[in-house]
Amino acid sequence: MAASETLLAFRLLLFSIFAGVRYHSMPKKRKKQKKQKTQKKNQGLSSILIIVILILAAFAVTTCSRRIPGDPGKPVHTAKKKSHRKKNNKSATRTGPLLAEDFEAGNKTNYNNGVVTLSSGPWKFKDAVTGALDEDHKTGSQALRIRDNGTAGMNFDIAVNGTVTVSLKYALYGADESGSWELWASVNRGQSYVRIGVPVTVTATTLRSAVFTAATSTGTIRFDIRKTDKGSSRINFDVFRVTAGGQLTPDVKPVSTVSGDDDNMLLGNPSGAASSLVMANNYLMDKGYYKLSYNRDRGTPNWVCWHVSRKDLGPMSRANDFRPDADLPVDWYQVTQSSYMGSGFDRGHNCPSGDRTASREANEATFLMTNMIPQAPNHNQHLWKNLEDYTRELVMDGNEVYVIMGSYGSGGVGSKGLTKSIDHSNIVVPDHIWKILVILPEGNNDLQRINKHTRIIAVNTPNKNEVNTRWSAYLTTVDDIERVTHYKLLDKIPVAARQELIKKIDTGE
Repeated sequence: MAASETLLAFRLLLFSIFAGVRYHSMPKKRKKQKKQKTQKKNQGLSSILIIVILILAAFAVTTCSRRIPGDPGKPVHTAKKKSHRKKNNKSATRTGPLLAEDFEAGNKTNYNNGVVTLSSGPWKFKDAVTGALDEDHKTGSQALRIRDNGTAGMNFDIAVNGTVTVSLKYALYGADESGSWELWASVNRGQSYVRIGVPVTVTATTLRSAVFTAATSTGTIRFDIRKTDKGSSRINFDVFRVTAGGQLTPDVKPVSTVSGDDDNMLLGNPSGAASSLVMANNYLMDKGYYKLSYNRDRGTPNWVCWHVSRKDLGPMSRANDFRPDADLPVDWYQVTQSSYMGSGFDRGHNCPSGDRTASREANEATFLMTNMIPQAPNHNQHLWKNLEDYTRELVMDGNEVYVIMGSYGSGGVGSKGLTKSIDHSNIVVPDHIWKILVILPEGNNDLQRINKHTRIIAVNTPNKNEVNTRWSAYLTTVDDIERVTHYKLLDKIPVAARQELIKKIDTGE
């Protein structure tokens, strides 16, 4: 309503009130005369008053819905609220990417390993940079560039429900020769990864697109981009997108953490280890590429178990990056890369570096100090190396192998003689080292395929510098190892088959 109209209505109201006051103040006679004269006008006056009341009501509504200058109160935007609500409902149903990364926000110009904060979150770079040179093929000002066997991966998780589709662009850097790369995914916060789809070969220096579909049963997922060729070419990546939905092709299996074939602890948990602080000397740890029972007071694992197949063996060279394990509870003693220095013992792997050469990450995982024991040098470099090499020969011949290795006792003989502990008594030197191999032809349903004819190799060796280099000299039975360790080994194997297998001694051939 216009201000002039509102003012007119207000004046009419005052006139009506004033007229009423004058009427009631007249003498009776005059009132009677006046009454007679005005009776004819009552009907019209009543109509006018009704109109005035309606005008005032409109005035009140208009005033309440309009912000008056100087009024400290908040305005009420009825129409805008409705509009805003509709907008929110519309945006709630709009579909968009779960993750979008164009590598524009971060800045990393050297190939050293490190974490880079990009627009989507922190990413781990290994032999990777953000490239902004003319030779970098990109859609904006920067692209990801990876060299050698480098990787770039999310250091965070995104929430997903069912399947997701990943798309990204790739091209050779500059005029480099052909290369290849793969997409890997983890659904357990980076503890372990599986490859998604098939390897991608890169031959063009113009950006091309690749699309992958993955599924998860855990509700979260993260991805790695891994360069896998052996050459020195560099590859650019850009426009990385993750969107909900997608149709899995028949040869793509959902990513899952459910125990089953190839699980590192498929054959059992020998000591009943658990990830609980009250189990300080039998503390279960899952390192993705192997599982172990850690002993805080000994500073070494009780046992380590893992699975080896041809997919675990690749071109990756030995990382040699021995380091403490940050996953140990903070108040526990941390064995470091220098804890064995001058002791006369090697930092002996349980799960060997050579069994995890498919990727840099897999190989680096074997150099955590929670995977080490003080091992006599000749034992490590000859006897044990020969057994590890033989294991990989079995795999390359078409087998897959489940392995469990452990140690016990105290007092090994290294290059400086008998020693019971090192590192100011924080690490116990074992006097015996044992290993069990369960060998199967490549296939599925591994537990169901194990029977009394399955080949098992069990050895129990002294941790001494003067040992026989032939591992076959120390062949024994699983039953004998159980007797000295007090473990129940291979307890997931069907009972009838296990009873036969734990008594077998292999021929060593």
